[in-house]
Amino acid sequence: MLRIATRTLNRRFTMASTFANVAEEVKLDILSENHLEDNIAKRKEITRTFISDTITVPTQEMYQYATLATLGDDVYFEPSTRALENHVAKITGKEAALFLPSGTASNQIALRSHLAQPPYSIICDHRAHIHKYEAGGAAFHSGAAVLPIIPANEHHLTLKDVQSNMILSTDIHFAPTEVVALENTLNGTIFPQDEIIKISDFVHLQGKKMHLDGARIWHVAAETETSIKKLCEPFDSVSLCFSKGLGAPVGSCLVGSSAFISRARHFRKLFGGGMRQTGILAACAAYALTYNFPLLPAVHSLARKLEAGLEEIGAEITSRAETCMIFYDPSSIGVTYDEIGERASQLPEPLILGGSRVVVHIQTSEAAVNDFLSVVRQLSEEKKKSGFVKPDPTSANGNIYKDVYVRRLPKSTD
Repeated sequence: MLRIATRTLNRRFTMASTFANVAEEVKLDILSENHLEDNIAKRKEITRTFISDTITVPTQEMYQYATLATLGDDVYFEPSTRALENHVAKITGKEAALFLPSGTASNQIALRSHLAQPPYSIICDHRAHIHKYEAGGAAFHSGAAVLPIIPANEHHLTLKDVQSNMILSTDIHFAPTEVVALENTLNGTIFPQDEIIKISDFVHLQGKKMHLDGARIWHVAAETETSIKKLCEPFDSVSLCFSKGLGAPVGSCLVGSSAFISRARHFRKLFGGGMRQTGILAACAAYALTYNFPLLPAVHSLARKLEAGLEEIGAEITSRAETCMIFYDPSSIGVTYDEIGERASQLPEPLILGGSRVVVHIQTSEAAVNDFLSVVRQLSEEKKKSGFVKPDPTSANGNIYKDVYVRRLPKSTD
């Protein structure tokens, strides 16, 4: 008996020792000794970053609010998340809402939920996020053909554009159009609501569906002083982001009828998007709606200041600051995007730029805008001193010059 007891104790000791080794291998501490200082530096960097509004970070106040959220499992029931969904459904005037991890997930699940059995097609602007920046999701997830349209007015789709391209024929050579998907804002520009209503009336008369990629619809509401409900009314489904413009770390909501959202919830699970303790994320979104949405008018004002400064220096504005984005071309002052980016990166407090698109967000500092303009102005003056003369854009030489100096980036990214 003593021998058996000894063997048992030895086995237990060995197991404990082995488990201690496994536990030691599993351990991880992701916090560096300087992580607090690094976060402070990152927050400073973000105030001087113009590449997107997705790079905004939670404030300490948002963090603190998030820690008070409920601790449910969203695949079953999560109270804070359900409260967010109910609120977003209410302000959009829809029956139900579904919390999702991203705008791409929200758009793609919306399309999949509307569409039943191919063949079918989706109409959208040729610059639309669902067409260019969602990895071909409409084809992969829904088996849908996408009909990208170039707006005749070069700003937004019109009823005439949709009527001319919508496939209503029963000809077996074509994929009938089942969904018209619009985007507002698109590249920071506002889609006129009266045109949206005209398109919606026509599409619904054909018995088809309307979807809105409203990732930055908050900007439209702030700039036009129009309720979210009114902006969403013409659509059967709407995707709204909390991490673009509003400054939450993660999340979007998809809204629509109760039956539509029930189907979308099933697809969310099917696509691997069922999430667990989402209360902390819902709380961040709620904080953003309450405290960050009111900051958007100031964002638009700062964007217009940047646009006016660039124009005063002589840069060409290729897409105006209707909300938070400006697209510009510095070739008219003899400067390239690379030169601006390199000079900006050499400042005592560097700026982070991304080419032709400039995005102002709730954490952009006015000092960063002033420094950006100073860099462009300084480079412009240096070019003048070196003998640069602004070319006549109508001349052959002007066109050649433009080809040399312009490196246009895509007019839409996250």
